[in-house]
Amino acid sequence: MLAAAPAGVRAAVPVVDRRRAPLSLFHRLRPSVRVALMIEGQEGVTWDDWVALAETCEANGVEALFRSDHYVSGIDESRPVLDAWATISGLAARTSRLELGTLVSPATFRNPAVLARSAATADEISEGRVTLGLGAGWMEREHDAYGLEFSTAGERVARFAEQLEIAHRLFREDRVDHEGRFYRLHDAPGLHRPNLNLLVGGSALPGTVAPAVRFADEYNTLFATIDEVRERKGRLDAACEQAGRDPATLRYSLMAPCVIGVDDAAVRASAARIGERFGRDPANVLERYGERGPVGTPEQVVEHLRKIEAIGYDRVMLQHLVHSDLETVELIGREIAPALARGA
Repeated sequence: MLAAAPAGVRAAVPVVDRRRAPLSLFHRLRPSVRVALMIEGQEGVTWDDWVALAETCEANGVEALFRSDHYVSGIDESRPVLDAWATISGLAARTSRLELGTLVSPATFRNPAVLARSAATADEISEGRVTLGLGAGWMEREHDAYGLEFSTAGERVARFAEQLEIAHRLFREDRVDHEGRFYRLHDAPGLHRPNLNLLVGGSALPGTVAPAVRFADEYNTLFATIDEVRERKGRLDAACEQAGRDPATLRYSLMAPCVIGVDDAAVRASAARIGERFGRDPANVLERYGERGPVGTPEQVVEHLRKIEAIGYDRVMLQHLVHSDLETVELIGREIAPALARGA
């Protein structure tokens, strides 16, 4: 048991090098469920905003910053959108500890060799702090706007599965040959990033689960009630066992909406800011988000996250919708992350 830190000093959290330690060791030693920040980058987040978010995360103990990978806002298309991987590479050079990644990069946007190289480049710049999150893609409007092929859901899922395999192999093999339905690689030199974390995003349905079990390091599900979180992990565990993979070697994470404040009044004010920015009634924000994510004071948020931890999830990416609100980021790092670690 760790000794208590002196008053005014944050207790040290045991550090496990998750990128190089065996996953079974990581699961035995992880101190608690961990929290990361997730930002919807398509909603007008400027470069100065990204720098401020990253600096606030590092200064306050938020260990990871994830961003969406979209080209068009779902609310107001006049909002500027910076490219996800260009942003991550820039932040990799501006930070020293912060993990960076996508939740998630659609398979419809980029050739998998180009995507894998972008991630590998950012991983080298950051000295091993990058996660490549992959998904099938779902927002038809951005494909129509920029002339990207959207196709059917089945084709997008098949394209995603092929991309995941190619990225996995490029990171780990010296040379890659691949003859697939969508892509061909001929004696392609590998990228030599065997520890780069590969994450799959989805709702634990067969189209994403089967490829994840074969090639992913982490599976991230989203916007789920406690019962859904439990059910989805059950499906992932069963798929691992059926494929002959130890479920303990696949990390589980959750992306969840959050509304956080130091007291009830601050929680209501946070909901009002979200409602104003996204055209939603604050009462509906509290109700809807409370069904699928932590809503409340730090103590209430920690209580909710403990339930996620008990089911077997390793971390939660907290979707922070008002990106200019740095006080909430500070609160997550100063109070919520340490409280989770202290309770280990």
